[in-house]
Parts: sequence; structure tokens; C-alpha cells
Amino acid sequence: MAAHGDDNETDWRSFRGPGGRGVADGFPVRSSWNADANSGEIDGVLWQTKVPGLGHSSPVVCGNRIFLATAIASDGKAPLKVGRGGSSDAAEDNGEQSWVVLCYDKLTGKELWRKIACQGKPRATRHAKATHANTSVAVEGSHVVAFFGSEGLHCFDLDGKLEWSRDLGVINISKYGIGWGYASSPATHKDRIAVVCDDPDNPFVAVLRLSDGKELWRVSRKDDCVRSWGTPFIHSNSARTQVVVNGWPWIVSYELETGKELWRIRGGGDNPVPTPFEAHGWIYITNAHGAQSPIFVVRPDATGDVSPSKEADNDKSIVWSTTRGGSYMSTPVVYRDYLYLGNSNGVVRCFNALTGENVYEKRLGTGAAILSSLVAADGKVFCPSENGTVYVLAAGPDFKVLARNKMGQPCFATPAISKGVIYFRTTENLFAIK
Repeated sequence: MAAHGDDNETDWRSFRGPGGRGVADGFPVRSSWNADANSGEIDGVLWQTKVPGLGHSSPVVCGNRIFLATAIASDGKAPLKVGRGGSSDAAEDNGEQSWVVLCYDKLTGKELWRKIACQGKPRATRHAKATHANTSVAVEGSHVVAFFGSEGLHCFDLDGKLEWSRDLGVINISKYGIGWGYASSPATHKDRIAVVCDDPDNPFVAVLRLSDGKELWRVSRKDDCVRSWGTPFIHSNSARTQVVVNGWPWIVSYELETGKELWRIRGGGDNPVPTPFEAHGWIYITNAHGAQSPIFVVRPDATGDVSPSKEADNDKSIVWSTTRGGSYMSTPVVYRDYLYLGNSNGVVRCFNALTGENVYEKRLGTGAAILSSLVAADGKVFCPSENGTVYVLAAGPDFKVLARNKMGQPCFATPAISKGVIYFRTTENLFAIK
């Protein structure tokens, strides 16, 4: 099958794009715009289109197509808690749903197709600030992979034809006695798909064959992880290919082909959400919530337990680490020589990505809760906020807000960047900013 204008160098084929880095350089990218018609004249918007249902799934770009996932409630109502007051309550959204994969034209925003992957009542509840479609799809070759947790793993071709589906059972990622919802996107590498299913009663990581959905291996995480929501990261070099999975109390790396454990780190944050990613040839991992908010920078050839000791960080597998400063919900971005982290309290932190030196810690503004992950391009770092504003920072050691851009609706989903265009999914729309 043709890849419809496929361009590996400028595609954004999965959550956070190539290497999970969240970076797309090589094209000029706009700093300021206005996508909110209620706050003045629209400016800088190439197109916008209404997205049905509710989802925090991020845009994924392959060639001239954009893919999204969403959940459409049969009664048309999908409540979402916005703003302060992050209680532990589940959303009252347990009626009939359709889990849908959407495809749009990248140049115009026109919907090309929508396919229902699953229909029925949710098999697990979701958090009031989450959705039944939190996960992003992943495109590998001519395959579009969508994983909705308890509602199954589904593979389509680029034209929306269903190739196969797999039911991995109920995945009820719970805390405080309620299900908080599933949020771990699938990760792909050649003919492999890695999925993390950290239901506290039966946590596991599995790898399936992309071409036909056959499960190749499954490893229990019963003694390694209580719960997690992060997307697995597949790192490949000439020496080995590994699946790195955030978790608590342990962060673990597995060999992609066999499931054999390669290395582990004792984590700190007891609600692991951020996704590991690669930068400068190293693997960056963070989590928070609880006593610590660590950042670990790990060499890909690590082996065994590489947890930093309390006395000194002597393990050569750890480039640098800190017990404070990590992020809770948002995956950070390394851009050039700096690591940027956004937080739900509106604070942005910056570290020297090579040494771990603390560079700055600044607040973006009132209500600037950063729940989506940061992305960077063209000397800028983009911080979408729950308050409907995208804060644009100048890259570098000095804290400088270049623009505060209105989107008109809250931003929970992580944006995608391709050929100088930024694609934002708000709670209601998909925008292309050029």
C-alpha cells in the first residue's frame, strides 16, 4: 500500500513524534497567533475543524494525513472537569460509547474517514479530568495502531480498513478504589508493538506482532509496578533494542524481542505518567507525586540495578539524576542543551540537559496548568495549558515568554509538528497553526 505522501523526516507518527523527543526542527514555526474568535480576530490559523466526541489523544501525522482517536458517547454527553479541584472522583460517563479512529487531510483539515474500533459500555471508569480516549495512535509503515485499554488493541490500514483487533482484557488502572482510566499509547518498531497494561491487580508489559496482532511475549510487572499511565519507549541502536517503561516503585527496561529485563531504577513518584524519551544519545525519565520527583538520565547500555545510591551517584550507567524537579503529568522536552519541564501548578523548570544544573524555575501565569507534554521547534518551546493558552518560551537559559496564544478551549492533548505547522487538539477542535 502506498504511504500517501510519506516523509519519515517530517512525519510525527506517534505520541511526541520521532524518538519520543517532541522536537521538530528544520522549518520556521510561528510564535504568536490567535485561535479564539471570542478574543479578537483569528490570526495564524491555517484551518480548524470540529472533532466529535471527547479525547485527549494527540494528533499523529503521516504524509498528508492526520490521525486522532476519540470516544463518542451515545447520549452526546461527555463530562470533563476543567480547572482546579483535581479530586479522585470518577467521571459519570459510563454509558454506551463508540471508540473511533479519525483521519483528516493535513492540508485542509477535511475529515477523510472515521472508523469505529469498538462499541459498548466502558469496562472501566475514567478520572473526571480524563477521557475514554486518552491514548494516541501510532503509525508504522501502512499500519495505524490504536489501543483503548479495556476496549482493545486495533490495527487499521491508512485508508481505514480494519486489519485485526485484540482483546487484552479489562485494564482497570485504579487508585483510591476507582479506575482513573487508561492512558498508555502503543509504541511500534518495525514489526513489533509494545503495550503497557499496569492494572494494579495484574500489571504487565507485552509485545505483539504488528502484521497480524499475535502476542509474542508478556511479562508480569506484579512486583515492579503498582500502577502507571506512561507510554512505553522503544530505543534502538546497533547494540540492542529495548522497551523502557516508567513505573513505581521500579522503572524497568526490557529487551524488545524476548522480554528479558535489561536494567532497572528505583523510582520516586508514585503516579508515573511521563514517557521516557531519547536525547543526546541518552534516555531521560521523570515522574512525580509523593515524596520525590526524580529525573534520571540513563545510558542505553545500562545493565542491572542502576539506581543512584544515597551516598553518591557512582553508577556509570547514570549520566546525572536528581530527586527533585521532575514533572507529574507532562512529559518534558530536551531541546538543544536544555531540559524543560511543565507542571500542573503552572511552573516551568529548566535544567542543563547535559549536566543536570538547575537553570531556572518560573511560573507562567494564573491557572496555567500544564498537563499536556511540551514540544519544541525553531528555537521555541511550546507549553499548552488547561486554561486554553499556549505559552511560547524562547529556548535557552533565560526565561522569556515570547507569546501567550489563545486557543478558545482547554488544551489537554500534546501537539504535533510537521513541516513548520503545529497541530493542536483542544477539547472541541483540531487546529493547524502556520
